[in-house]
Amino acid sequence: MSKALEAEWSSIVWSEIQTKVIKLQTKIYEASKSGNKPLAVKLQKTLISSYSARLVAVRRVTQENKGKCTAGIDGVKSLNPQQRIELAEQLRLDGKSSPLRRVEIPKPGKKEKRPLGIPTIVDRAKQALAKLALEPEWEALFEPNSYGFRPGRSCHDAIEAIELSIRKTPKYLIDADLKGCFDNIDREALIQKLKTFPDMEKQIRAWLKSGVLVGDVFHKTVSGTPQGGVISPLLANIALHGFESYISSNFPTRKTRIGQPDGKMKEYCEARVIRYADDFVIIHEEEAVIKAALEKTKEWMANIGLTLNEQKTRICHSLNGDEEKKPGFDFLGFHIQSFTRGKNRAGKKTNGESLGMVTKVLPSDKSVKRFQSHLKALLNKGQSQEPAQ
Repeated sequence: MSKALEAEWSSIVWSEIQTKVIKLQTKIYEASKSGNKPLAVKLQKTLISSYSARLVAVRRVTQENKGKCTAGIDGVKSLNPQQRIELAEQLRLDGKSSPLRRVEIPKPGKKEKRPLGIPTIVDRAKQALAKLALEPEWEALFEPNSYGFRPGRSCHDAIEAIELSIRKTPKYLIDADLKGCFDNIDREALIQKLKTFPDMEKQIRAWLKSGVLVGDVFHKTVSGTPQGGVISPLLANIALHGFESYISSNFPTRKTRIGQPDGKMKEYCEARVIRYADDFVIIHEEEAVIKAALEKTKEWMANIGLTLNEQKTRICHSLNGDEEKKPGFDFLGFHIQSFTRGKNRAGKKTNGESLGMVTKVLPSDKSVKRFQSHLKALLNKGQSQEPAQ
């Protein structure tokens, strides 16, 4: 029996399995995009009961994901082909969940550590299965300037969007930082926003309330979605969904003659939010609008249980600064800043007129130092560079 199951796993044609899953996901996406919620739910139920989707979920958590060899509280680090087949056959969203194993990893370039909750392999497979069903529904709904933990998007896309927003006109920005986003999200607000079918809701509630084991001591979790789970980044994106449209609707595009000596109308574009998971910036030409947007941000975040880190949240300008507020800002490991330039070295408008400035995106000082430290550590671990005698 064991050899038969092992042969069965190795003989799976994954291209065909993946195609079946993608076809169902595409239908879910189209139903969600058109606002047909009942059809989307019907297709999601079909997908989570599909053997192809269960195979894909098991394969992702046992063979493809970077953390595939990390054990949960059950101590299981890997599965052999026979166990993978058995898990795929038994995989169901049954509303049950095991506690998470708490580990702490250092934050890049910082002394403080980030807590991670490691689920068991079974729970990871369940989460991967649920994500296969939920992700296409929400990809049809997510806002255009949300880039974090989404298929086909990266931090470089977010950086490009920021650069495009400030390259022709210097802008004021809010460089915001949320306090413990994953740990403090209001669960009921998240569930209400999900509006999913009962079996999925029951399973997600079980994951959110599963608690953690620190050593042999069990701790309840009363808020947030624990970092380390397969589905946690998607749930965080769902919780933060709607923020971009909220800010842009409160500060829309407008025209005014104020401050225009020639009496011409000047158009101010809407306040723009560019977000990568829980990191985001808000961009606008007027400082007064930026300050008002900061207050609106605090109000909106409070509705989902989140607060801004006042010490790390700052208002800055892409071009101008002083001794207290330097121009430019760091975001996702890059430093973005505009510099004044002569007409021959500056960027140009579409009509060929000089902008009088150029916008540069460079690795931040912290990123450079972190890379240098990492490179130094790698070289120190290596063998002597002296030639062999």
